[in-house]
Amino acid sequence: MNYELPELGQNPSSTAAGTSPGSFAKKPRLAPGAEGRWTFSSPDTPGMPQPSEKTAWDFLPEGWSTEELSVQSRESRARQVSSTLNPQRSTFAQSNGIERTVTYPAGFEPSTQLENARLGIVTPEMTRVAEREGHLSPEQVRDEVAAGRMVIPANKVHLSYQLDPMAIGRASKTKINANMGASPISSGTDEEVEKLKWAERWGADTVMDLSTGGNIDECRGAIIRNSNVPIGTVPIYSMIIGRKLYDLDADAILSSLRHQAGQGVDYFTIHAGVLREHLPYVKERLIGIVSRGGSLLAKWMIDHNEQNPMYTLWEDICDIMREYDVTFSIGDGLRPGGLADATDRAQLSELSTLGELTERAWRKGVQVMIEGPGHVPFDQIEYNMKLQRTLCHGAPFYVLGPLVTDMFPGYDHITSCIGATAAGYHGASMLCYVTPKEHLGLPKKDDVKQGCVAYKIAAHAADVALGIPGSRDQDDELTKARAALNWQKHFDLSFDPDLARAYHDEDLDVDTDFCAMCGHDWCSVRISKEIVEFASGKDQDYQWKLAKKTAALTPEQQAILEKRGVLSPEEIHKLASKTKKAVGAEAGKANCHSDYVDTEAAQALQKDVTLVELHTR
Repeated sequence: MNYELPELGQNPSSTAAGTSPGSFAKKPRLAPGAEGRWTFSSPDTPGMPQPSEKTAWDFLPEGWSTEELSVQSRESRARQVSSTLNPQRSTFAQSNGIERTVTYPAGFEPSTQLENARLGIVTPEMTRVAEREGHLSPEQVRDEVAAGRMVIPANKVHLSYQLDPMAIGRASKTKINANMGASPISSGTDEEVEKLKWAERWGADTVMDLSTGGNIDECRGAIIRNSNVPIGTVPIYSMIIGRKLYDLDADAILSSLRHQAGQGVDYFTIHAGVLREHLPYVKERLIGIVSRGGSLLAKWMIDHNEQNPMYTLWEDICDIMREYDVTFSIGDGLRPGGLADATDRAQLSELSTLGELTERAWRKGVQVMIEGPGHVPFDQIEYNMKLQRTLCHGAPFYVLGPLVTDMFPGYDHITSCIGATAAGYHGASMLCYVTPKEHLGLPKKDDVKQGCVAYKIAAHAADVALGIPGSRDQDDELTKARAALNWQKHFDLSFDPDLARAYHDEDLDVDTDFCAMCGHDWCSVRISKEIVEFASGKDQDYQWKLAKKTAALTPEQQAILEKRGVLSPEEIHKLASKTKKAVGAEAGKANCHSDYVDTEAAQALQKDVTLVELHTR
């Protein structure tokens, strides 16, 4: 053979199942401090920005210092500490076995996950994150938090309710966020709580309440009390309720932030990176500023001829967030709203400011993630991801999409999850979903499901490509079930078993050794299974008795097919009552075979079937 594989990363299968050589990403380099900056990263296209060699350890508060200890440095550190006024010192073993010592002012008490990590403390939240991730130890989680490459959004108030701690960062699995919230013309508190639980059902790792209408305060409180996942908000929306934008001042900003933090919000989107000097760069854009927070603050700055108040109040904002351990999601107020405006001077100038704000927040002990674009052509996604890891020193990147084309309204959950897969592979740690209603209206319940599913696909695909340990295990198990033509295990292992079963039973309500797509004679999976020399389909854990007649579709499964809009009422009725006959032998039903097998021969495969298998989950 005249080919040579590139250097391979880690196999995403726990057992290296199958014949794939493994991930084409870089080998994982989980390590404390700057050495871990390559953790789960894609190979660089030539010319890409390189990761920053700085971490949150380089931006400690005044009066702090740290050092990784060798025998000699321990002696040196002891001499330095003895000459420091009333110091405290914490020495602990990092996940790579190397000791680190941290010197800090007397009387200091940690308040945030970042501050605990800096002192070597493994919090209960870090332990829970390690349990959920599976491939990380609690000490590795602590070290990633200490480096600023991972955040655990867990407001102390929300922890007293139902919050199940999770992490966002390159060392962890890629996460997804679902947006919801009441608008002035649509939805309310009860509907938003229902959508919250629905988003959790379909895999949302965090939820943002973006309410701009109705009883915003009541809605936010209800969502926090009822959520198992972290909740984020854009506080400026509430700041201008009941007042003119022009009247927004420091007191209103800080009091609103303190109120929301006291309610239990886990992360705030603060658009502090939009500066007065950036606004001229927006003038020639096709679509200007598409961020609500960014546009509001731009108008405030123009009206007042002053700098962004979120920027000038940054340290005061940090103090409030530190008290409750609210995580920053530093907003990208100048993100592009169309392909024609992507990667422009406005966007990248703001990103540079976000790097500065990250450093300032870390000095205050506050956790940070960065928000990113928007609408980006596919060819520019890698650059955007890798420039952020340089300018923001590896702080987790949380991106909206990005959409890779603008001309498919109604399908933007698809146009964006294409970009989201690339973003997750090249550097993003969390993907903000886009629903079919994006740009068109407030998403309804089914839109939330469609957005979540599209983004679970994107996040999972990125994890497999990055070689995150065990990320391909369920795929491999489903492949073995598919090879064995074990339909029930096939469905049980799928992300949405009801959908898979309904689509299968629409054409054939018997679990046999072929499906409706190919028919008996043309089924390549059946043929491969019958070839003695092949291992395909022979896994003993997936063998089963052929054939089994399935139960009637559940109401949920019937609804799935009704929504497709391609079945007549008579067909739907037949699906609902299909178990009345052995194989649904009415015309057009169960004639699932190739053109070379007649109806009688195909039906004969099932003629003695009497077993009805019920499906429960």
